[in-house]
Amino acid sequence: MPSADEQWILDTRRAIGDRVRIQRIHRNLTQERLAEAAGLDRSTIQRMEYGAESKVGHLLKVAKALRVHVRDLLA
Repeated sequence: MPSADEQWILDTRRAIGDRVRIQRIHRNLTQERLAEAAGLDRSTIQRMEYGAESKVGHLLKVAKALRVHVRDLLA
């Protein structure tokens, strides 16, 4: 079981993934189409939406492809 310090990180990553998914669906994009637009693999988008650890560069590419500021995905 993760410690309290680790749990907030997991919860935050899941929240970021939820915001990515919401933005993607709002723009009527599949994971595949978003991945193509961001220059990433679909599995990267899938992991991001699931809440797995993501590279900052990947998050920046996704934000650009979604036409949102990265802070909109983080906050």
